Amino acid sequence: MNQLRTDLTEVSYLKLFQEMKKDGYQLFALSIENEIVSLAGIAMRVNFYNKRHIYIYDLITSSSHRSKGYGERLLNFIHTFAKESGAEYVALESGLNRVEAHRFYEEKLDYDKWCYSFRKKI
Repeated sequence: MNQLRTDLTEVSYLKLFQEMKKDGYQLFALSIENEIVSLAGIAMRVNFYNKRHIYIYDLITSSSHRSKGYGERLLNFIHTFAKESGAEYVALESGLNRVEAHRFYEEKLDYDKWCYSFRKKI
């Protein structure tokens, strides 16, 4: 997770993680030979535009294990989990600068790029 959320310290990560768990946040990991190679943080959500869906908050494959199919395997597991949980969609956001990740989602996994996400620091 540290490779994805570089701005968090261990203390701030654990504090946020405890709060997020109360709201249904779950971590799934793919490990190879007792080493976590890919990690996903998800939660079931409901809203008017995605209906009942799995939202992927965090998705990372270790930099030393990329391009080996691990991220795809983990996402396929999440797709199955979502379907079995009654979700209509799996949704995620990705930073504008993560061009390779966008290509992975759109070309390899058939995700649709259908909106922009905005935020304002308060």
